[in-house]
Amino acid sequence: MTATAKTTTKTRTNTQTAVSAQAEVSRGAVATMVGAGAVVGLWSFASLVGGIVVAGGPVSLAQSWFGAIVGM
Repeated sequence: MTATAKTTTKTRTNTQTAVSAQAEVSRGAVATMVGAGAVVGLWSFASLVGGIVVAGGPVSLAQSWFGAIVGM
């Protein structure tokens, strides 16, 4: 009597290409903070230039600022 044994070999391959959601959220948060910092920086520079123009020059602006702080 002959016994026939049947063997099955299965090979599984798993390729994971999904990007972590936390990494995407972090990347978006950093981009938002950089953008907000750039807007604030540009706004402050524009305000400083506007103040210099209205005061009549950087020296006049510094004198006016010091007078406002001291209260004179």
